[in-house]
Amino acid sequence: MFRFVDNLLDHITMYRLLLYYLLVLIMAAIGMSLNGELHFSAAAIAISTIILVIACWIFNEIFTAIFKAPKNVESVYITALILALIIAPYTSFQIVNFTFLLAASGLAMASKYILTIRKKHIFNPAAIAVVLTALGPHQSASWWVGTTALLPFVLIGGILVVHKIRRGRMVLTFFVTTLLTTIVYTLLSRGSVYTSLHNTLLSSAMFFLGFVMLTEPLTTPPTTQKQTWYAALTGLLFPPQFHVLRLYSTPELALVTSNFFSYLISPKAKLFPKFKLKVRLTPDSADFIFNPNYKKFAYIPGQYMEWTLPHEGTDSRGNRRYFTLASSPTEPDIRIGIKFNDQGSSFKEALLKINHETPIVASQVSGNFVMPKDPKQKLIFIAGGIGVTPYRSMVKYLLDTNEKRPITMLYSVRTARDFAYKDVFERAREELGLKMVYVITDESPSPGSYSYANIINAAMIKKEVPDFQQCLFYISGTQSMVKAMQTMLHNLGLPKHRVIVDYFSGYA
Repeated sequence: MFRFVDNLLDHITMYRLLLYYLLVLIMAAIGMSLNGELHFSAAAIAISTIILVIACWIFNEIFTAIFKAPKNVESVYITALILALIIAPYTSFQIVNFTFLLAASGLAMASKYILTIRKKHIFNPAAIAVVLTALGPHQSASWWVGTTALLPFVLIGGILVVHKIRRGRMVLTFFVTTLLTTIVYTLLSRGSVYTSLHNTLLSSAMFFLGFVMLTEPLTTPPTTQKQTWYAALTGLLFPPQFHVLRLYSTPELALVTSNFFSYLISPKAKLFPKFKLKVRLTPDSADFIFNPNYKKFAYIPGQYMEWTLPHEGTDSRGNRRYFTLASSPTEPDIRIGIKFNDQGSSFKEALLKINHETPIVASQVSGNFVMPKDPKQKLIFIAGGIGVTPYRSMVKYLLDTNEKRPITMLYSVRTARDFAYKDVFERAREELGLKMVYVITDESPSPGSYSYANIINAAMIKKEVPDFQQCLFYISGTQSMVKAMQTMLHNLGLPKHRVIVDYFSGYA
């Protein structure tokens, strides 16, 4: 069952999954309204949703034309559907109600282009829109999605989204902090703890905000520790009992406050890199090298960025991908290593046709797949296929800084032609003492090439690294490969905190 779910999620992007999830919530709400389970009419829900979708699309077209920015159509629809689920549907469309929907749509789209610093937007678009409408025309979000009737749909879809993007720790931190602070605030006000928890769990915005809006990539901190602080702060501010003077908390206020905190502790770079060169790595993979066009661009070896490539004929996988930076921070250019399949996505087809004039955006430096601060900690790098890209970044950084670390790298591919960046790893073997173990699964290796004709297994690890129990393991490759390695290391008695993983699902 779990394998089926993982395979299903592996073939859909995060943004498309979220879009489908929100559509299901809208359709479920319409169905329940027809069945008399919601007090909003099905027509009101449908009409409000249509108005918001059209308005968001029009405003986005206007802003992209003014600012000459790449279009993210999925993002427009996602924001519109979120607004449709948090702004109460209107049964009578008076001019004031219609104006509220237009204002929320316009403010949400404007926040992506105007409420920015160095072209990086700060706030969740839907949340800041309803904050501003509440402060201005005094029309607020009702968060009607937080009803008992819709709760099963919110939970099931939300769990799938969080599993896909692997933000379980962050979301759970938000839920736990919210419940604990709700209890504390209730006790201080001498209210009923049972009633407060009942309302929070069954008829509040907590789950929808946590699953959908808290996890938005562009307003989320880049590392696990910072994401935990971010989630905890949101949870502290979320309960309605929290207030400063006469200003009481709302879900949107809690989120935008935390968004600003996230901006303060996160990298600020949003790049519009210029394509320079494509270099063939293996028969089915290539390096794409870009000039970042950003003087203060900084990252840690092993981190990734979100890449947006607008193109015609965008398929169901969308126009955004997450790619690890294969380059080192010590290099002037940035590079990403990409594998291409026979039936590739429209994104990768467009990438193959990229030229010096093609607009592309790289943003949100993120990731915990980085080397530990202790240079004496023994490390084992396990790579499968193009999952080797973060190791190229790390090893090139060590070469450029002449930093020696006790590292053993096990690199598995199908044939000898599939090894990428071998020149970098061989140089590190000679200059830094990096221990390289090449593993070829579908053919015999050449004599004296430090290779195995096998798969990476427990016996190989025991032979090559006898003291493996003292090592920190890094695993990067396809989802199936990563899970197989995790299972193997678990069977070897390795605790979870000694295994760090990086997923390359191919479509995400």
